[in-house]
Amino acid sequence: QAYAEFARNRDRLVAARAEVATCAISGAVGTFANIDPRVEAHVAAKMGLTVEPISTQVIPRDRHAMFFGVLAVIASSVERLAVEIRHLQRTEVLEAEEYFAPGQKGSSAMPHKRNPVLTENLTGLARMVRAYAQPAFENVALWHERDISHSSVERMIGPDATITLDFMLARLTGVVDKLLIYPDRMGRNLDRMGGLVHSQRVLLALTQAGVSREDAYRLVQRNAMKVWELDGALSLLDLLQADPEVSAKLDDDALAELFDLGYHYKHVDTIFDRVFGGNL
Repeated sequence: QAYAEFARNRDRLVAARAEVATCAISGAVGTFANIDPRVEAHVAAKMGLTVEPISTQVIPRDRHAMFFGVLAVIASSVERLAVEIRHLQRTEVLEAEEYFAPGQKGSSAMPHKRNPVLTENLTGLARMVRAYAQPAFENVALWHERDISHSSVERMIGPDATITLDFMLARLTGVVDKLLIYPDRMGRNLDRMGGLVHSQRVLLALTQAGVSREDAYRLVQRNAMKVWELDGALSLLDLLQADPEVSAKLDDDALAELFDLGYHYKHVDTIFDRVFGGNL
């Protein structure tokens, strides 16, 4: 998901840069009263810019608002992935974690801790980049379309937003490159609640066996709640096999087949091909 998300973000950034890369040398009010339009075209070509089709004293700031808005979206994507990593590193989850170097300190007070300090940092910086976008939106409305109140704002948010996002992307790259993944823990987490993750397949199988959806939901839920209430100490499969209303429609072998985790992986290759296009 993150790969596809950041591919979209790259396209957005390329488009936003192209939109903001315009040139205006058209005089005090944009009418070319004292300069030939060919000068503007010549300078734009030399600088790799496009000519602003129509401007006043300044280039319309909707272009810049879009640029900073895209930076904010990218920062939000960084934060989304950072927050997911932070969640996965929680002690009770621990399916992935930031690389923890020998001798590194996780907490000054609790020596056992391995805090996700890098992704916590990224979460905070994302808030700053989004904050820089708001002044860019405020800059769109200028008095008589020509005052320069935007100038002081852009002198601050331009360097700060771009440098901060560049740092964030570099830091996130390092986090992902060294990310520690624990597949066995993922499996144990899936199994911890007695097979509850398979309840949907059972529901659908009962409906296909002639049970109304309302009744199928009731049958699966009443057994699933027993698993919940005992914190996974019971097996949903065992409870369903012992339920006479369920077993009347699905025998033990049919129920056991519905608890095969591999069923959910059958289209993984299709998804990967859509995202990576065979470039793995």
